[in-house]
Amino acid sequence: MKYLWVLLLSFVVMACGDKPQKYDRLSSGATVLAFGDSVTFGYGVAPQDSYPTVLANLSRWNVINAGINGERADQAKLRIDNALAEHNPKLVIIELGGNDFLQRRNANAVKEDLRAIIQSVKAHGSIPVLVAVPSLSAMAALTGKPSDADLYKELAKEEKINLISNIFSDILGQENLKNDQIHPNQAGYKMLAEGIYQALNQMGL
Repeated sequence: MKYLWVLLLSFVVMACGDKPQKYDRLSSGATVLAFGDSVTFGYGVAPQDSYPTVLANLSRWNVINAGINGERADQAKLRIDNALAEHNPKLVIIELGGNDFLQRRNANAVKEDLRAIIQSVKAHGSIPVLVAVPSLSAMAALTGKPSDADLYKELAKEEKINLISNIFSDILGQENLKNDQIHPNQAGYKMLAEGIYQALNQMGL
């Protein structure tokens, strides 16, 4: 497990293959919006074990859990503006796409929905950070080693934002870190939160 943790941290954050963009450190109590689907919500575990709650404990930020079970990116883009207006976050962590992939939505359509969310976050004056989600593939099913969908790296490059890559895929590649094929277990959510926290630290946040 210790080796896995070091491995994950070795390539957890990227800015489109370049050094991550740097930001001023967020103060204790700063509002952070965790915006996503069931993985953000914390499906399968108690609320205190969801990644946003663990991240709040690590960072001392006010992390709002805005995850909705079963949500697709096209649905999420319809609520992002209200969420931004309600919470006025300094930072928005975007984790979406898994349900789109399960429903075999067109990858370009998913990418454009995520772009709309990112652009709303930028327009509000908040910092968007994207979390890459594993794609569905025959190879992943055969090998048990998921990998990030290509659209996340492409989108992060095009929108010039930081991407937290590989960690979600690697968690789902470890039987002891997942509840099922698409959701972490308690230990997996903890590792996701710790990986995101370390990635945000690398960005200066």
